[in-house]
Amino acid sequence: MRILLVGAGGVGSAAVSIAARRSFFETMVVADYDLGRASRAIAEHDGRFVAAPVDASSAEAVAALCREHRITHVLNAVDPRFVLPIFEGAFAAGADYLDMAMSLSRPHPTHPHAETGVKLGDEQFARADEWATAGRLALCGIGVEPGLSDVFARYAAEELFAEIDEIGVRDGANLTVDGYDFAPSFSIWTTIEECLNPPVVWEADRGWYTTAPFSEPEVFEFPEGIGPVECVNVEHEEVLLIPRWVDAKRVTFKYGLGDEFIEVLKTLHKLGLDSTAPVRVGGAAVSPRDVVAACLPDPATLGERMRGKTCAGTYVTGTGVDGRPRRVYLYHVVDNEWSMKEYGHQAVVWQTAVNPVVALELLAGGDWAGTGVLGPEALPPRPFLDLLTGYGSPWGMQER
Repeated sequence: MRILLVGAGGVGSAAVSIAARRSFFETMVVADYDLGRASRAIAEHDGRFVAAPVDASSAEAVAALCREHRITHVLNAVDPRFVLPIFEGAFAAGADYLDMAMSLSRPHPTHPHAETGVKLGDEQFARADEWATAGRLALCGIGVEPGLSDVFARYAAEELFAEIDEIGVRDGANLTVDGYDFAPSFSIWTTIEECLNPPVVWEADRGWYTTAPFSEPEVFEFPEGIGPVECVNVEHEEVLLIPRWVDAKRVTFKYGLGDEFIEVLKTLHKLGLDSTAPVRVGGAAVSPRDVVAACLPDPATLGERMRGKTCAGTYVTGTGVDGRPRRVYLYHVVDNEWSMKEYGHQAVVWQTAVNPVVALELLAGGDWAGTGVLGPEALPPRPFLDLLTGYGSPWGMQER
């Protein structure tokens, strides 16, 4: 296996550190628009790692880099603006493809808080037949959420439930960052996109529909000392992926954002600072959202200042295989102190990065295989969960 990793930011750099301990691949080319950043990501690792510059907005540039290095698998570790050119570049070069976020949505033009417009991943699923005919695999949404959360959904359907009422992905943390009043632990560009777009809900008798941002608040009890966190509806890929392969009456995604974070996001929206459309400032044209991102600390640099744990998980309710009502929370917790000590990367980016590396190892060994555009829940869950535990990061399950 010869891997092209596009993006040497927080998640990409963490993926390098995780993969460096594994032997399933021959080469990993780490590419970024900033060659220095790619070089720093591989600096302490062995000769299997190569740094290269790339323009992730150019399918032709991605394809050329794939051909130059005889790449078999492309892992996209940049924000979702660049999904389509990397996706298309991998296909043009005859490589398989993995990402952690899918192509962007566009709200319904007249009823954004009731009906879907272009949904997350629609532009990739439109190419599914083409990928399948070519015998190539695009494994989409294989981070932690989406990713591990989808694997949990498939595992619950296969082994724990006879009938599922709701699959509810629930994400929460008790992380703090010393010295900052406001310092998101993940890309603010992506966070704004997820949180201010209309959230999507799936119901079996209705299909996909949307609600207003931050709708349906609920207090969810997170494990391992994190405790109760208020969660709200947020647009996320799981709701678009899980119903394609797992039978459930309802699928939702809720984030534990907190009142302060929600108010900041609402203020950015009121001021137009969430916009991606360039505005002119003097002689320059700049996107307001890019300005916001540039004013905040890089999440990859916050690890030494972070305290606490992050939890990703899937809450499943329905009828168990014994015919009795059942409620189960399948989850994965990462303690920032552990991830910093063990890998030198903060908990949120490490938790995201470990899952595509596990998936690549399963593909290399033949435990996972497929063609077309697939989500993680399209593939057998047990090999993934076993190997994740083998990486030293076990998952958990609570009966509720």
